[in-house]
Amino acid sequence: MKNLPKDKRDRLIVTGVLTLVAVGAIYYMLVRSQQSNVEALSKKIAEEKAKVTSAERLVSVTGELKKNLELEKKTLTSIEEGMASGDMYAWVIQTVGRFGAERNVDIPQFSREVTTDVGILPKFPYKAAVFNLRGTAYYHDLGKFLADFENKFPYARVQNLEMEPATGSAATGVSDTEKLAFRLELVTLINPNVR
Repeated sequence: MKNLPKDKRDRLIVTGVLTLVAVGAIYYMLVRSQQSNVEALSKKIAEEKAKVTSAERLVSVTGELKKNLELEKKTLTSIEEGMASGDMYAWVIQTVGRFGAERNVDIPQFSREVTTDVGILPKFPYKAAVFNLRGTAYYHDLGKFLADFENKFPYARVQNLEMEPATGSAATGVSDTEKLAFRLELVTLINPNVR
């Protein structure tokens, strides 16, 4: 470059600088934009692959989910068969009366049902029936009856239990000093599928 005249050397330097500027502009305008497009496409492909993998996993467990759904429907149907339905008064006498008699609990008084909304969840498909029961039993038998009843009938619960010595209650007419007279409210769900 020393042997070149100053005029040619300056043109050569300007040409080199312009060439570098042109190459830089081409790189930033064309190559860099294409690289960002490739990165965006790679990210989108990865997202779509994740969606496909998730969909394949869901498809592979669909059969198992259907089988579990059928089992749960059968379980629900069997539970609903034991729920109060039809003539509620007859149901409570037959179900609770027989259940109490099997556990040495005498329940001679059953009130008519009072039907209410459950109010636990919005759009809950079940209504509730509340019964007032009175009877007599030994303390141990009554405890066993209550525990067994709430375990056997998961859709029913006992509330507002009141106990007193049976001899102190004029309504019972029991002379056994060991027995208790009790009053309770029985709340049970009503089967919505039986009319």
